[in-house]
Formats: sequence, structure tokens, C-alpha cells
Amino acid sequence: MKIICIGKNYADHAAEMKSSIPTEPLVFMKPPTALLVNNKPFYYPDFTEDLHYEGEIVLKINKNGRHIQPEFGRGYYDQIAFGFDMTARDLQWKCKEKGHPWEIAKGFDNSAPISNFINIGDRDVNDIKFTTVLNEEVVQNGDTSKLIFNFDTLICYVSKFFKLQQGDLIYTGTPAGVGPVKIGDTLKGYIEDKEMIKCEIR
Repeated sequence: MKIICIGKNYADHAAEMKSSIPTEPLVFMKPPTALLVNNKPFYYPDFTEDLHYEGEIVLKINKNGRHIQPEFGRGYYDQIAFGFDMTARDLQWKCKEKGHPWEIAKGFDNSAPISNFINIGDRDVNDIKFTTVLNEEVVQNGDTSKLIFNFDTLICYVSKFFKLQQGDLIYTGTPAGVGPVKIGDTLKGYIEDKEMIKCEIR
């Protein structure tokens, strides 16, 4: 099982990170040990002093495929979840400054809290609203209509490089509003009005 993540896939988030809008998907990976499930608490790691949340919609791949064409992309997922891409921002900036890969800032253990999956059904995948709530305050309002690269485009692009396999996950990108958490905080993620995940920071 692979955890494939997409960076800077909302223009407002690229702007808040003072980055240019990408012309093709920015892909990075997390190992399976990054997953944190069943609303288990997240323990603040001792190697960072600037831990950030990034809330996003996650796709689950439902069949194997490679070199998938855009018109067939929709057939490769039928469930979504809410996920957090937890990021050690201070480590990420240090790695970037040196021109080094930044997996240690993104792929550390438990850095991918995720909710249970729900069936998409006849929902319009290009119009899914989602929300991140920190200590009962809304901090992110996302809408998949604002994705730079929509779900089907991501399926097509990623499958050129990696064979997609049943059970693979794609974290599709975060909107503006990312920020730090501290011990004692509580993160929640909603898809539409449904609470999907609750993650206590300890």
C-alpha cells in the first residue's frame, strides 16, 4: 500500500506558502507507518518545534492500473476520507534551504491521521466541501471545485510513474489556512457537515 500525496494543489495554499502555482502535480510519498487511524491521539514528536496540520480529501484506489487515461480516472476510486498531512514545518524549511529531500518533515510515523472512508455514490467529486476545525474554530474551508488538478487528473498523472494498486491512498492537497498545533489541541475534519475525524494532540 502506497500513500501518495499532492502538494500545492490549491492556489490559495500556494499563495500562503509564498510559492508559485505548479504547472503539473507536485508528488511526494509517505510510508505506511505514517497512517494514524481510529481517532487515535497524535503524540507531538520531539524533533520539531513547529508542527502544522494540513486537512485534505483522501482517495482510496479500488483497482490496479497504470498509464490511466483521464477519461477513465473516475473508475479507479469510489471512496473518500478526510486526512491530515502533519508537517514538521521547521524541518521542511531546513531541508528546502539545503536543497535536500524533505521526507523526514512529512513522512514520519503517524504523520497521516485519517478517518474511515465513505462511499462517494452519485456525489459530484468536483464539488465536495470540507472543513478543518482547530479547538472548535474553523481554520480551513476546502472545496474540490478549486483544485488545481482534479481527482481524475491526479489519477492519470500519478499512474504514469507508479502502478496504482487496490488500497493505495492519494492525499489530494490542502487549501489555505494551514497552521501550527500544540499539545492539548484538538483537530477535527468534516466532509460537508459530517464529522469524519477527531485527533487530539498529546
